[in-house]
Amino acid sequence: MHPKRKRTLLLILALVAGLGLATGLVTYALRQNISAFYSPSQLVNGEAPEGRRIQVGGLVVKGTLKRAPDSLAVEFVISDLKQQVPVAYTGILPDLFKEGQGIMATGTYSNGKVQAEEILAKHDENYMPPQVKDAIKEAGHPGK
Repeated sequence: MHPKRKRTLLLILALVAGLGLATGLVTYALRQNISAFYSPSQLVNGEAPEGRRIQVGGLVVKGTLKRAPDSLAVEFVISDLKQQVPVAYTGILPDLFKEGQGIMATGTYSNGKVQAEEILAKHDENYMPPQVKDAIKEAGHPGK
C-alpha cells in the first residue's frame, strides 16, 4: 500500500472514530436529561426506574402538605385516584400550588418516594397538565 493511501485511510478511520465518540457523548447527555412521565399507579407498580430522572403528576391529596418550620422543605402526597406517592421538595412552591389540585413534579423516585427538583402547578382552574389528566382518566375518575 502506498504511504499516501495509508495516511488517507488512517485519517478516515480517525474521523469515523471521532464522529462515533461525539455521537455517543451527545446520546449519553440527552439520555441523562430526558424525563419520562409516570403516574402514581405506575410508580407503585414498579414501572419507573429507581434513581433516574422522571416526571410524575397527580392531585395533591388534601391534608398531606407538611412544611418544615425552619427551612423551605415540604412534603405532600399525590394521587391519580388509584394509588398515592409521597413527594419531598425543597424550594419555593408555585403560587398556584394547593391541596386538591393537579401538579407535576420532576425529580427522582427511590424507596417509594419522589425527591422533586421542580414542581409545576396548573395556571388556572380549567387547566391540568395533559399527562395528569390522562392518568386520572385511566384511574377511572371522569370528573377531572
